[in-house]
Amino acid sequence: MPELRKDPVIGRWVIISVERGKRPSDFASPSHKRRVSGFCPFCEGNEYTTPEEITAIRPDGSDPNGPGWTLRVVPNKFPALRSDGELEKTGEGIYDRMNGVGAHEVIIETPEHVSSLATMPPERAEDVLRTYHERINALRQDGRIRYVLVFKNEGEAAGASLEHTHSQLIALPIVPKIVKEELIASRQYYDMKERCIFCDIITQELEDGRRVVYENDGYLAIAPYAPRAPFETWILPKKHESSYQSGDGFSGLAEVLQRVLRQLDSLLDVPPYNFMIHTSPFTESENEYYHWHIEVMPKLTKIAGFEWGSGFYINPTPPEIAAEYMRNAEI
Repeated sequence: MPELRKDPVIGRWVIISVERGKRPSDFASPSHKRRVSGFCPFCEGNEYTTPEEITAIRPDGSDPNGPGWTLRVVPNKFPALRSDGELEKTGEGIYDRMNGVGAHEVIIETPEHVSSLATMPPERAEDVLRTYHERINALRQDGRIRYVLVFKNEGEAAGASLEHTHSQLIALPIVPKIVKEELIASRQYYDMKERCIFCDIITQELEDGRRVVYENDGYLAIAPYAPRAPFETWILPKKHESSYQSGDGFSGLAEVLQRVLRQLDSLLDVPPYNFMIHTSPFTESENEYYHWHIEVMPKLTKIAGFEWGSGFYINPTPPEIAAEYMRNAEI
């Protein structure tokens, strides 16, 4: 029988449609296997086609904006927000607006076109995760910025306009609505129980075990209790941390993230996916009630009229089954 499940953090309801239950092979999402085909502005040697780099990792000490890099950060050529100008908040009756001030950057994760975050050497994945942290901290210095959202669109179906593996960040003068909802709900839970709700989720999932995908000393990957989509996976630090960081040089986080991505590649034939890092906003970066985490969302189902109209999601694969498939995946 189908189940209605409630997300314990923000109270979002999900329909687990067990009668539609699907195995990984039942999903017809387009594979995102890379191939070299035509010109790519993110490949090494084509640096002249991107805006000038903000920062880069250059082991050979080469000059900026040329070959010799292993990772580059550049402004998005078509930014959602721009860094120049003032906020200038205004109103028009009941309608509020402000200038589109912020930043929009692209992290080009590797010079190799056919590589991916799942397949690159572990130390390169650590570089990517460390660069996220460094860019967030750099943008923190801008008093106009309240939040930085790091995200990855992998594959055309997930919103990527270029095949070459990359991620992005957008620095915002406001806190995104969904993050604010998590913050408010987490604060309410903490005020009631004097514990972080994410820490309690970690404790309960480790005791239960059915939805655990993978863990190492520092991090836990789980299929959340009320997932919006099949094979949705959360990665959380086991120790309470409100803002995105890592005490081990990002090696433990890189191991868990790469393993999760390889599990998904193995089960779902290299699916398109999105991931997002949710972290505390700059105004309350260190607190006892919120817990940063990564949400990984394979693109296997479509959002249609019921979802848009109700705010509910329909998921045909229970998270307990998804976690079992992922634990047993051949990688």
